[in-house]
Amino acid sequence: RDLISRMPEHVQERKSKISASRKLMLKSLMVTKAKEELEQEILVKEEEKQKYLAEKAPPLNIGGLSFAQLQDLCRELHAKIDVVDEERYDIEAKVMLNTREIKDLNIKVLDLRGKFKRPNLRRVRVSADAILRSLLGSKHKVSMDLRANLKSVKKEDTEKKRPVEDSDWRKNVEAMSGMEGRKKMFDAAKGSAQ
Repeated sequence: RDLISRMPEHVQERKSKISASRKLMLKSLMVTKAKEELEQEILVKEEEKQKYLAEKAPPLNIGGLSFAQLQDLCRELHAKIDVVDEERYDIEAKVMLNTREIKDLNIKVLDLRGKFKRPNLRRVRVSADAILRSLLGSKHKVSMDLRANLKSVKKEDTEKKRPVEDSDWRKNVEAMSGMEGRKKMFDAAKGSAQ
């Protein structure tokens, strides 16, 4: 309670002054108003569409026209269709270019932020053979059986190479040290100094 009393007033929860029934009534009024505005907006768009079509494509009066006049009318309509198709193609190209630029800019923004969308990855067990096959292609059949490439060593061979000496180690100190008589010289020099 002490912590709550010390908190600023705007952080503390305030009791609502509006009752639940009043809130429900206000919500329902807001929803009905939004529906009315949406319907009104749809009607306005439909009227604008009709006006645009009346301006751009007036109704055709083909009654009482000769065959040559009908052909001329068809040629005119085809020419207008070609112009409209060119405009549509240009607009589509601009839209595609803009969407590519937007994607590139989004990538740059993400790079600058240092946050990347990391996809959820799942673990997949793949053998070494499968990895090599995917890297090298199906032509190369390389087996990664590591045990087959190892040199086999028998236990008997290792025992033969090691000489077994059960004799006293002190006798072979000179031979094992590799000094070949220098120990005697060292001992002689040490004895004369005393």
